[in-house]
Amino acid sequence: MAEKLYIEALAEAIKEEFERDPNVFMMGEDIGIYGGAFGVTKGMYPKYKDKLIETPISEASIVGAGVGAALVGMRPIVEIMFSDFMMDAMEWIVNQAAKLRYMTGGQLKVPLVIRSPMGSGTGAAAQHSQSLPAMFAHIPGLKVVMPATPYDVKGLFKAAVRDDNPVIFFEHKLLYWTKGEVPEGDYIVPIGKADVKREGKDITIIAGSITVIRSLEAAEKLKGEGIDVEVIDVRSLSPLDTETIVNSVIKTGKVLIVEDDNKSYGWGAEVLSRIVESDAFDYLDYPIQRLGGKDVPIPYNPKLERAAVPQVEDIIEAVKAIFGKE
Repeated sequence: MAEKLYIEALAEAIKEEFERDPNVFMMGEDIGIYGGAFGVTKGMYPKYKDKLIETPISEASIVGAGVGAALVGMRPIVEIMFSDFMMDAMEWIVNQAAKLRYMTGGQLKVPLVIRSPMGSGTGAAAQHSQSLPAMFAHIPGLKVVMPATPYDVKGLFKAAVRDDNPVIFFEHKLLYWTKGEVPEGDYIVPIGKADVKREGKDITIIAGSITVIRSLEAAEKLKGEGIDVEVIDVRSLSPLDTETIVNSVIKTGKVLIVEDDNKSYGWGAEVLSRIVESDAFDYLDYPIQRLGGKDVPIPYNPKLERAAVPQVEDIIEAVKAIFGKE
């Protein structure tokens, strides 16, 4: 294991997939010489100039070209500079990529990866700071992942590239410069398998993307309060690993779901529903709690931006309230 940045692990996965399969290539705005808006492909262009295709500023055209390339046997990776801009390509994502395999009885495949940074915390304001995984997880035919660690981002990205279905791959902007252990060489993290990031016995926190990191930090601080927290990283929203979640809830009997997106109609509601509809319901000894973002566009003001989404202190407060320790 070597310690690497999230962005380094992702770049490594891209290069290794370029080398492994001649049908893998990437399209996006400024991904060549400039290296991408967040530097994911920085330094790749001299060696992979035939694999990195610069595009006009037209998300619909980029994704549409990706769908077409996938249909004729290529394995395109599409970078959307900010995930908010996927809204400009919804026809291609929702009505074409997600449905063509089903509508042709499996005769057509769409092995397309749409990867994009998401989330708040960089002062990018309302149109560049949304967390939208729940929106895409609602669409049958799309796989939706949101890795939280360098290990997971590399393994899940490789799994996404090799999948015969369209995969929406969300990378939180604040995670790019976080560090973690990453194995050398090729490995896969299966899509649809959650991970127990921290074992505990008193309460289960179910989180995804940046909220996993914040929940782990909160868990360490709550240990001093005598509360032993188990942290589940969903890793994938579609498919969702209900089994791992249910087993943890049966063990602890208490649940806090922490989401980075706004709370109303968020993915946490689906997780809550699956727990209630499972055998775990009979093991609950406290109502399931959800902690999500405020139902507002993300503000530009840094203090308001921070207040709009759950932070470490909010997670600690929510857990302590469950145990009557406010």
